[in-house]
Amino acid sequence: MELLTPNLGLIVWTTLAFLITLWILGKFAWKPIVSSLEKREQNIAESIQAAEKVKQEMAALKSENEELLAKARDERAQMLREAKETRDKIIADAKEQARQETNKIVSDAQAVINQQKMAAITELKNNVGKLVIEVSEKVLRRELASKEAQEQYIHELTSEVKLN
Repeated sequence: MELLTPNLGLIVWTTLAFLITLWILGKFAWKPIVSSLEKREQNIAESIQAAEKVKQEMAALKSENEELLAKARDERAQMLREAKETRDKIIADAKEQARQETNKIVSDAQAVINQQKMAAITELKNNVGKLVIEVSEKVLRRELASKEAQEQYIHELTSEVKLN
């Protein structure tokens, strides 16, 4: 049983050693340990605060990026619309210009055809006039006694005449 009951001297010396160790720890080790723990706690709090600040900045940047992307999409859509409108305008202008040129070519061709037609008609009239004069001259030179002979002679002359 002796082992189970502590001795009074052991209790005194153990208590004295504990108090001395406690005093030494309190005098030399306790303050640095506490200040180190306080510094660590302060660093952790600052890190948490910085992380919150970074988180807020990231959220702001994310929303700003989303706004920029939306603007970029809108600008792209606007540019595509403008390009399509420009393309359609260029095509319409080209068609209109082609139509105008075609109409001009057709009207010029019709004018040339009309001029050539009028020149041909004028030339034909001149030739017919010359033929009539020649026939009349030949008829007048030849004095024929009868009307039947004159008609026969006119038919002979008209059959001899070649049209150019």
